[in-house]
Amino acid sequence: MKVLPFTMLVPDDKSVISEQIELPHFYQYLHRHDEWQITWVQEGEGTLLAGNNMHSFSAGDIFLIGANLPHLFKSNPEYFMSDKKKTIRACSLYFNPTGILKSLFSLPEMGAVNGFLSNHKHGFKIPSKYEKEIAAKIVAVHSSSGTDVLFSFIQFLNSLQNIDTNLEALCSEVYSSDISENEGRRLSNILNFIMRNYNNQITLEDVANAAYMTPQAFCRYFKKHTGHTFISFLNEVRINDACKSLISGQKADCISGVAYKAGFNSITNFNRVFKSIIGKSPRVYMDTYNNVSKVKMVAYS
Repeated sequence: MKVLPFTMLVPDDKSVISEQIELPHFYQYLHRHDEWQITWVQEGEGTLLAGNNMHSFSAGDIFLIGANLPHLFKSNPEYFMSDKKKTIRACSLYFNPTGILKSLFSLPEMGAVNGFLSNHKHGFKIPSKYEKEIAAKIVAVHSSSGTDVLFSFIQFLNSLQNIDTNLEALCSEVYSSDISENEGRRLSNILNFIMRNYNNQITLEDVANAAYMTPQAFCRYFKKHTGHTFISFLNEVRINDACKSLISGQKADCISGVAYKAGFNSITNFNRVFKSIIGKSPRVYMDTYNNVSKVKMVAYS
């Protein structure tokens, strides 16, 4: 199965597509497709960009991604270094309720499933207490053949709709995934440019030029399609990167190094932006994480 930016080529003999990958890094371009996607990250770390939001991911995480939602599993930088010899592993399912599976999803018995998907159109991260069950259902579909695929798939859908925890959407409701192919490609290019260059001193003019737009037109366009201003989105990308660095073993006196690595040129500005987004200072955030980690280690010892 080959995935191209904003287009998926689906084999004619499959109604539920399953994919098991083991690669140096995840597919590195923002893309979307008509199919819903559920991905179990078995090995690897990075950032999931979904619509206008970001989520850190690591081994064991499972994400349901809504149909036509632009997304990108961005592997951490070390996965692109040949000397690190790191790999990622993941198992994914793809299904389209309005495509080849339309007859199945039109059955009255599928009403609850359709309602569940409609209520969570942008997808969500599977809560930790359901990860083991959902992972097993994903593997069951992937391992099945013939009509057993559909039986396993229905069991997977039943487990999915039975999740009774409050679920947080992967991106805000203001974000619209209903955009044309051409607009999707333009937005893809813009977001990819930001994700590749956020740790440099990029300006509004830089990203507007990359989009072949005037700064004023770009600001209107970006706000309309993401719900963010360019600066607010750039700051969230940078703070997301900083959070991963702060909990990766950095010493407290290296906070300034984390700030500059994430693209901030002022430690004062970094502290201000970090607190406005996370709700606490970088030092408190790091200390809180370390204290929680120690409690977990004691609990499991």
